[in-house]
Amino acid sequence: MLESQSSPPRDGDRDGRGPGGWAVVAGASGGVGRAVALRLADDGYSVVVCGADGAGVEETRSLIEWSGGRAMGLAADLGDPVVVRGAIGEVGGLLGRAPVRVLVNNAGEVDYESAEDVFDVVFNLNVRVPLLLTGAFAPLMAARGAGAIVNVCARVGTSDDGQVQAAQAALVRLTRLWSVEYGPQGVRVNFVDPGDLLRPRRGGKEERHSGGADDPGEVAEVIRFLVSPQAAYVQGAVLTMHGAEAALIASRRP
Repeated sequence: MLESQSSPPRDGDRDGRGPGGWAVVAGASGGVGRAVALRLADDGYSVVVCGADGAGVEETRSLIEWSGGRAMGLAADLGDPVVVRGAIGEVGGLLGRAPVRVLVNNAGEVDYESAEDVFDVVFNLNVRVPLLLTGAFAPLMAARGAGAIVNVCARVGTSDDGQVQAAQAALVRLTRLWSVEYGPQGVRVNFVDPGDLLRPRRGGKEERHSGGADDPGEVAEVIRFLVSPQAAYVQGAVLTMHGAEAALIASRRP
């Protein structure tokens, strides 16, 4: 199901071309995605807020507007490939020729308790969705000679963590392939692994796991940097936010 809402154009932004153009943020109904959407709006981007939670999408959109920014809300269950394709078409139709300069693939929140097939859910959200969104928007960025894509996949401290790590590995590989494919055309593609962090889950639940950023805002600042001109030479990178976890594990090896 798709449900879109948009705010009226601001003066000087009649065609949706803000100072930074448009940014599409998947999974922006809360947590890291919301924090990213708010920061990109602060930087002058008009933001397409995507997420499965319609109320959360509307709240993020409203927060952006209250701060003087412009946003379009798109409530869509990105776990369904058919819905993702519909969402891509709807975004394209609403934006017209306005440029999408930033794409943040952050649709990896999984409700394990209700998932009938965890593997399919994990790979749909963390691999298929980025594949579809990048396939839709990266060529448009490349045609304009500029753009930035950030893929985000957090670990989950559950018995199904291995499946998430497998999805992470697939998305990291895609990130590096896309950086080679689109980098020469001015599109930077990078990956952020925020580790295990406090984040809202579907149904309003929150879980905290060790070995990651404590605040979604910390992850958002890293993503904000990666899409900025200051990161012009950061391409195909994998940025981890695990604190000293990796060093600690290495130090314990015989």
